[in-house]
Amino acid sequence: MKIILLQDVKSLGKKGDLVEVSDGYARNMILPKKLGIEATKKNINDLKLKHRHLEKKAQESLDEAKAFAKELGQKQIEIKVQTGTSGKIFGSVSTKEIATAAKEQLNLELDKKKFQLPESLNTIGVHEVNVKLHPQVTAALKVNVVGK
Repeated sequence: MKIILLQDVKSLGKKGDLVEVSDGYARNMILPKKLGIEATKKNINDLKLKHRHLEKKAQESLDEAKAFAKELGQKQIEIKVQTGTSGKIFGSVSTKEIATAAKEQLNLELDKKKFQLPESLNTIGVHEVNVKLHPQVTAALKVNVVGK
């Protein structure tokens, strides 16, 4: 019997897979526990429509992330830090400070966990910080660190 899985089933398949199982296993295990449904023409067509819809949404999300990355790459934020007499910074700039500065200066809500610092920002000057916007899209944000 052909079954469309509604949930991941160990040693059988993942959600949305079309699998062939024995009739007894389907009647006694898969169908009563609502782990899957019988693969009728209507159900198969519904599954295909659902896959197309999910692919379309994923593509739209990717396009939005690419457009936002392009926009973000042209922007720069400035962070003022305390410096000593020789011009050295006390400590380093954290991702939380970068996210706060982006919110205040650019009015952008960026998650501090999405920032990828190559090394700690502990020198004055312009640094590029990568921001992971999407699993396939990373944007570069310029951070200008200046002394007070």
